[in-house]
Amino acid sequence: MRFAFTAAFAAALLATTAAQALAPSATTSSPFDTPVMDLKPGQWIWDDRIAPAGPIMVVVNLATQRAYVYRNGVRIGVTTVSSGKPGKKTPTGIFTILQKNKDHKSNLYNSAPMPYMQRLTWDGIALHAGNLPGYPASHGCIRMPLEFSKLLFGVSNMGMTVVVTDEKGPALQPEKVVDNAFLSTIDPKGKPNSSLENPLGPDEISRWTPERSPTGPVTIMVSTGSERILVYRNGIEIGRSRIGVPKGFDMGTRAAQFAGRDANGVAQWVYLGIPGYEERKGQNVDQNAINMVKIPPQFYANMRNVVGEGTTLLATDGGLTQGSSGKGLTVLTSD
Repeated sequence: MRFAFTAAFAAALLATTAAQALAPSATTSSPFDTPVMDLKPGQWIWDDRIAPAGPIMVVVNLATQRAYVYRNGVRIGVTTVSSGKPGKKTPTGIFTILQKNKDHKSNLYNSAPMPYMQRLTWDGIALHAGNLPGYPASHGCIRMPLEFSKLLFGVSNMGMTVVVTDEKGPALQPEKVVDNAFLSTIDPKGKPNSSLENPLGPDEISRWTPERSPTGPVTIMVSTGSERILVYRNGIEIGRSRIGVPKGFDMGTRAAQFAGRDANGVAQWVYLGIPGYEERKGQNVDQNAINMVKIPPQFYANMRNVVGEGTTLLATDGGLTQGSSGKGLTVLTSD
């Protein structure tokens, strides 16, 4: 009888452990303009339509227990995570996805479930869905919310780059640049890219260098706070320009998809229902709001020539310089 009780107790304990590994987390995205550091354990933000094509990279910051997903250099998602606990700390470095298995079970820890597993090392470090207590608690893996893991699994590919860092400074915390705007671009090592570097000179109105990245998906970033527009192709900057913004102009938080051009060649845009702003979905974008931002004619002509399928235009009241802040994000996607 004692053996039976012990066996039953052990079975219950294993069941409890498995349940904890899959503890409930948020099933839907938080509002798109939620400040990253305000996310509670298990919460996340996601909308991959703002950059529908291009290379994907994941940046995990162990110091903040956050992971960021970029496509074409633009952040499409961010989540809370739980990394390795003391004595089992998650290694830092630059990794690639070696294996994917949505129904994986641990080979080391009592076949614990590791849904949507994406392996980083052959000795047991991976991204996967799991329990998120709000602090490092895993055996070295990077746990994510179940639904977020599912979304990431769906868009990632073998060989995708994953950067893991534990630096505490702003250099690897792009949310400190424009916390809720998803405008931080990154280089191949996961560090913020040229939105903070190579500024226009005092007498320089614009810069256009399309030869730096001749092909690939295009992302256009507009900051009314910094009065700048930046153009990226395949995540590489190919142009930037000063813009004119009326004093007090409030861009607001929006998302819209390119819907073709009218008979006069004027672009037509329709709102997307990004998380927190679904009520705008399907409505036509107010052309007057777009026309409030003045772009130098030659730069506008250059930019218009590179817009095509998969192009994304992001705009925010926030700035593109460190320490600036803003109210939200505007997203326009060319289809």
